[in-house]
Amino acid sequence: MHTLRLLEDQLAPGAPITLPPLNRVLYVRDGGIRITSAGRAVTVGDGAAWHGATECVATAGARGAVVLRFELLGESGAAPAESPPSGTPRLAHPIALDPALPSLVRCDRVEFAPGGEALPHGHRGGGIRCLLAGELQVRVGEQPGRVMKPGDAWFESGREPVHAIASAREPTAFVRVSILPRTIRGQSSIVYVDPAHAAVKPRKYTVYVDDPIDLP
Repeated sequence: MHTLRLLEDQLAPGAPITLPPLNRVLYVRDGGIRITSAGRAVTVGDGAAWHGATECVATAGARGAVVLRFELLGESGAAPAESPPSGTPRLAHPIALDPALPSLVRCDRVEFAPGGEALPHGHRGGGIRCLLAGELQVRVGEQPGRVMKPGDAWFESGREPVHAIASAREPTAFVRVSILPRTIRGQSSIVYVDPAHAAVKPRKYTVYVDDPIDLP
């Protein structure tokens, strides 16, 4: 069993963090960062994401940065040591992956208009979601419903049906990172309990990362 985890890094202006090799997605919730990895440098601004698997250095821009760091750990659940340790843990959850099946990592942002609803559905793979704005009532399988506020994170395996209702007062958005079959690269991962609901498009999606990965 692998583990998918989410940490939050709050970086002062110009502050760097050095991260060891690991499949990760860095989503910039606020500010901006410059990432150096494998001899290349790229700037990632507010509301954008980057994926890599090698050692990298992320340096905050002039305004500093708040970064959501999603990382996939191997079956041992152990992560390479960071020196010094960084990041505030937000969520870690086991994720069932088959090493014999090629995989990809996808990072996207999902936006609801006020009162938007995601009718019962599953996905082709599991992942972690983190609410960015608004409010979202989420019911996963037979679990009690939870009201998510900005900063709250939750895991969906993809197998249990999920029903989500957004705030009626304001727009709602979350970012998610999922591990999916490589065969659906560029395609939606959603599977509705009632196939007729596929014709309803109440949400907007922005895909930042849709990259093949090697499982640790």
